[in-house]
Amino acid sequence: MSKIFIDACFGKKTPYTPVWMMRQAGRYLPEYMKVREEAGDFLSLCHDPKRACEVTLQPVDILGVDAAILFSDILVVPNEMGMELDFVKGEGPVFAKPIRDEKALDGLLGGKEAARKLEYVYETIRLIKERLPDDKALIGFTGSPWTLATYMVEGQGSKSYSIVKKEVYANPEFMHKLLAKVTEVLKYYLEMQIEAGAEVVQIFDSWASALEKSKYFEFSWNYMKEIASYIKSKYPHIPIIMFPKGIAIYLDEIDGDFDVFGVDWSTPMAVAKKHLGDRYVLQGNMEPCRLYSKEATKECVTSIANTMKEGRHIFNLGHGILPDVPVENAKYFVKLCQEVSKRD
Repeated sequence: MSKIFIDACFGKKTPYTPVWMMRQAGRYLPEYMKVREEAGDFLSLCHDPKRACEVTLQPVDILGVDAAILFSDILVVPNEMGMELDFVKGEGPVFAKPIRDEKALDGLLGGKEAARKLEYVYETIRLIKERLPDDKALIGFTGSPWTLATYMVEGQGSKSYSIVKKEVYANPEFMHKLLAKVTEVLKYYLEMQIEAGAEVVQIFDSWASALEKSKYFEFSWNYMKEIASYIKSKYPHIPIIMFPKGIAIYLDEIDGDFDVFGVDWSTPMAVAKKHLGDRYVLQGNMEPCRLYSKEATKECVTSIANTMKEGRHIFNLGHGILPDVPVENAKYFVKLCQEVSKRD
């Protein structure tokens, strides 16, 4: 069966523009909160294939989105490479022992050895595939090497990125060694997700905007491109989505072997279309806070639809849905995207 989401990723004509939302399996859904409470904590939920499968499927059933995205977390990768991970209330994810020297880096697992330790993720994908409706696509994902390495060096989220950026400028050889090691793990991680049943993969570069232009391409985008080329060489039928957040002024130099470019909410869709629309399908990019108002949602969806009516497009938010968004407003967004983009 042809899947509208996959067709759209390859720029094919579709009956309407498909839609999904980043973080669509999340805290705004009471059904998700119930399962998370049963699991005990967030990381336990990520490690439980049956429950992770259940929350992955909830937005498909409740909202009617055109694709499910695997429920997991980008930081399970460094966790399985050997870093102790904890989710601290009020602080978010925290690594007890950040990676800040060669000895610590050399002690991490790499390559297939680390990727194989994520079997619970692959089992989740297999379970989702058994239950996912035939016309819906399944998206696998990973964080980018730069975003993961930033967490690994900083030890937790950061506003200034001063620790990791110090390494970028003062010890670039160390950073490239770390990024290369993470990149190898991610190649196999995405490959194993695809072998388990993922039909599309997305690479999230949440902290892309931390780097100035030249350093961004050197320390982030080139590693993302390397992963994409590896996946494309083995799985040309699998669409690849790249989502770097906050790099609107860098778009003129974006290139690579991928299919869809995720546009964040701070980047005008018309600007993304001008620089990238002739080469890539564009995804996005409604400001997530517009979901607090149906009127604001309609205004933005209509504007995006008008901008992209002659271009190849997938509706999404410009970042993740927020935990206090009314479910009714999320349903409205999904239905509206599908309705305003209907084609004869």
